[in-house]
Amino acid sequence: MPEQMTLSDTVIEAAREVFETMIFMDVETSSEACPTITGQALLGSITFKGNLEGCLAVCVSQSCAERIAKNMLGMEPEEPLSLEDTCDAIGEVANMVMGSIKTRLQDIYPAVEVSIPSVITGRELKNTLGEKAVKTVVCAWLDEQDAVEFSFLYREANA
Repeated sequence: MPEQMTLSDTVIEAAREVFETMIFMDVETSSEACPTITGQALLGSITFKGNLEGCLAVCVSQSCAERIAKNMLGMEPEEPLSLEDTCDAIGEVANMVMGSIKTRLQDIYPAVEVSIPSVITGRELKNTLGEKAVKTVVCAWLDEQDAVEFSFLYREANA
């Protein structure tokens, strides 16, 4: 299994790459306890299987999700945006971050297949991968104002 600290670094590096280049938002990790996501939350998740299997989740408040979607779509802050478009954007964020993680881990795990992302309201992931599964959580701030949580739940396929 990859080292926990290295995997946390991989997740945050992948997230920074996606958020800075595609969403135009800075991602800074929190040195304290995880920042709290307040209000209604959206959780974008994407599963993967192969040499490594599990789930990546990106959780943000609904208001933050709307900012992310508007940045991705080049919209002005005051423009209206549907919940469907907001959910699509969060699903795409999960997809892009997982793609970046997959690229970074391909030397160790060359055969990893990624699913289609899904978005749900809520934020709790249940571990259904068994006792040998490992969960890495990286908490951060987006543009120093909104909390974001990246969860990477995985196990090696032969575990």
